[in-house]
Amino acid sequence: MAIWIASGNRENWEVVKKHNIWGVPKRSKGLHSRVKVGDTILIYARSETHAKEVFPSVIFGEYKVTELFEDSTPLFTAPPQMGDEFFPFRFRLKPVKIFKEPVEIKPLIPELGFVTNKTMWSGHFRQAMREIPEEDYRKIVK
Repeated sequence: MAIWIASGNRENWEVVKKHNIWGVPKRSKGLHSRVKVGDTILIYARSETHAKEVFPSVIFGEYKVTELFEDSTPLFTAPPQMGDEFFPFRFRLKPVKIFKEPVEIKPLIPELGFVTNKTMWSGHFRQAMREIPEEDYRKIVK
């Protein structure tokens, strides 16, 4: 089974918590077809600033994929540069572990093998989803 990091914003993390669903954009149809039932998804939120408060980049929780499906019902919030994207390629998820304290990513960057550019590390988290090695998964969830 593969392990993925699903990258989004905090608003979409709330959607995952409430509905146990993750979605990727239309342009990621090929990626959607690579994910299989039983795969692990770590939900990642990029750093954000709200009312002068900075929230770091974190992993909120671990889920298992239980179903792949398509749905055009608006559910997710797209970043401004993505216009009216509604993330139609979706995954039904089963929570494995919601971290009591989200795992901050920046301190782990030197140890993560899939992050090859340690100075411009955030680029490795800009895709809708990215497969990561099991060794990196273990470092994140410990």
